[in-house]
Amino acid sequence: MSDDVLRHLHLGFIRLHILYHADKEPICGVELMEELGEHGYDVGPGTIYPVLHQMQLAGLLAASSKVVDGKRRNNLRATAAGRKLLGQARIKLRELAGEVLDDKDARKKRR
Repeated sequence: MSDDVLRHLHLGFIRLHILYHADKEPICGVELMEELGEHGYDVGPGTIYPVLHQMQLAGLLAASSKVVDGKRRNNLRATAAGRKLLGQARIKLRELAGEVLDDKDARKKRR
């Protein structure tokens, strides 16, 4: 049960990473797997591409194709809806991080 909950949380964090990076610049699945790997996520194609597809279907990401070194590459950008969701998520993330990481009540109990 706890593994399922942790996986669910990680998928949420991954989606947030995707929106963040897609808002900054065009991204592709391979780059995202590398970026997420730098943050300790072991994300393979079987995870990243379905998530990207779901986010496109939800209208959060838009794709454009180009050929790079003879290979078709789909680059993704955050849409207006994706940027709006990212802004809303940032507000909630700041609130949660402040509460969880600076838990004064927990520090009082430890003393």
